[in-house]
Amino acid sequence: MSTAKGNVEGSNSKHQTVFYGLSTCIWCKRTRQFLEDASVSFDFFYVDLLQGEERQEVLDRIRPWNPSLSFPTVVVDDADSVIGYKPDELKEALGL
Repeated sequence: MSTAKGNVEGSNSKHQTVFYGLSTCIWCKRTRQFLEDASVSFDFFYVDLLQGEERQEVLDRIRPWNPSLSFPTVVVDDADSVIGYKPDELKEALGL
């Protein structure tokens, strides 16, 4: 089973990047793999593995970026978001 939340270290840490996903979602797995392959440092949250108040707090953080609460959602520098598996948009947002 995946860990509900954590941090992945990478050599590309010029942006504050947060990945929100579901542990069972193939598009979330592909997005996370893209970030790891690009050596991006990021925090991650698997919303389906969170519980109670912590889960609600994370959903409340996602909602301004993605009102439909679909996954994956990647937030870059609290200024930009990429919703869904969109490698080209991620490259642009992260300056890759």
